[in-house]
Amino acid sequence: METIILLVHVLVAVGVIALIMLQQGKGAETGASFGSGASQTVFGSQGSANFLSRTTAILATVFFVTSIGLAMMARQKADSVADAGLPSVQIEQIVPANDAPFSVDALESTTESDAPVLESQPVESSGSNNSESTK
Repeated sequence: METIILLVHVLVAVGVIALIMLQQGKGAETGASFGSGASQTVFGSQGSANFLSRTTAILATVFFVTSIGLAMMARQKADSVADAGLPSVQIEQIVPANDAPFSVDALESTTESDAPVLESQPVESSGSNNSESTK
């Protein structure tokens, strides 16, 4: 069944591509005023626009339906493989020996750095204007 749907899917995809390539663009009607419109009377007085547009819409619908069908079949096949009785993979979690979280002090004592250490100085806050204290 999957092979049949896949074959129809590929044939419809090729058909949609061919029909889209056969259709004219929106600017193609300007050539009809200069005498080239007589060549489009094969499909009737309105040209090939209605026939090709409807056929493209039908083939596009069939393409989407076969796409959904193939997706459902792939999902069923994936579920059947998952239920095939294969051993499940267990992931081990590595936990530190002591369950205590890391502290910043312990991290600082073990880490050496070449960066200069800036000592913090208390900031004096006064109710007066800061411009007087900078003088």
